[in-house]
Order: sequence, then structure tokens, then C-alpha cells
Amino acid sequence: MTTIQFSAGLLQDYSSQWSQDKKSTHFVRIQLAIKRMTELLEDILVIGKIEANTLQFQPVSLNLEKFCRQLVEEQQLNDSNQHPIAFQYEGGNCEAQMDEKLLQQILGNVLSNAIKYSPVGSTVSLHLNCQNQEAVFQVQDQGIGIPQADRERILETFYRATNVGTISGTGLGLAIVKRAVELHAGQLAIDSQEGKGTTFTITLPLICPPNQ
Repeated sequence: MTTIQFSAGLLQDYSSQWSQDKKSTHFVRIQLAIKRMTELLEDILVIGKIEANTLQFQPVSLNLEKFCRQLVEEQQLNDSNQHPIAFQYEGGNCEAQMDEKLLQQILGNVLSNAIKYSPVGSTVSLHLNCQNQEAVFQVQDQGIGIPQADRERILETFYRATNVGTISGTGLGLAIVKRAVELHAGQLAIDSQEGKGTTFTITLPLICPPNQ
């Protein structure tokens, strides 16, 4: 809100004196601030449903390779292509019955974290392997990693690792990921080394059981 108020005030007072590039910079700041607020509100809404045990599980037919490619494209655009995302798919049939919105929460949160906590220019990878009636998603980065002392609590609501410094965040994303994976009757594994990067491995059944 502060960013929006500040940039809007400057535009109101000085836009007639500024170049188009300078005005565009403040418009972009406002748009990014609105996007962050929208994401925060959505996360709070999901967390509220989780705590009230009212988060619904609604599986639909999905082609996971297509889903992942679209998600990677969206993440690259949001990141202004500052971190290359390498996508690799292997295995057989990747047609699945999963909750599209929850899968977006799972992979979107993990990918955005990988980008957020990695140095500019470093590569983030997303690997999808479909076999034995399971989809295994693996997201790997070369970022700051998770300290050993934080790993037991990193999936808790509002908890953030002690090494994040000034990097913005709410501590809601991974708590949402954990519950969304559970609703798919899946498994979540985290392998991380501080200062060297993190790998998230998410294993979900291709046909998720109903009424999780």
C-alpha cells in the first residue's frame, strides 16, 4: 500500500514534468505492488480455508506436460526472465486427474520461491517424470538454501527461514504447498544445503482419490 500511495502521489504531482520512461517506472511499481497484494490476499484466503478445513478438492483432467510448460512461461514473464527456467519431461502418459488450482498453488509457490531466493542469472529447473501411475515434480535451484535449524519448521504457517534477510515474503506459501500435496494424497520431500540450493520433490498419484 505504501508503494502504491507513494508512486500515485508522485504521478499526480509531477507527471506533467516527467518523461514517459519515468512515468512508466512508477506505473510498473504500482502494478507490481498490486500483484503482491493480490497474491497475499489469495494466500490468506487459502490458509483460512485450510484452518477451517473447508478447502475443497476438485480434480479435473489435466495434461501435466502442457500445464508445466504454461506455468514456466508465466513464471518467466513474472520474473522478467532474470532466472532461466529449464523444463524437462520424461516418462509415459502424463494425463492426470488433479485439482488444477491446487496444483497451481503447489508448483507456483515452489517455483516462485526458487526464483526469489536464487541469485539473478542462475538457472532454476523443473523436472516432470510420469510413470507407475505417479507424477514426480522436482524443482531445483542454486539459491540460499534452508538452514538445518529451520527445516523442521519451514512448512509451518508464517514461518520463514532465518537466512532470508531482506527478501520479502509472508511464510504462507510452503504451508499451502504442504496441505495441497496432502489433499492430492501425495508426498513432499525437501533436500537443501545452506548456501548451495534446494530441491523440492513432489510425488502425486496421476489419478487422485476423491474426497481427500
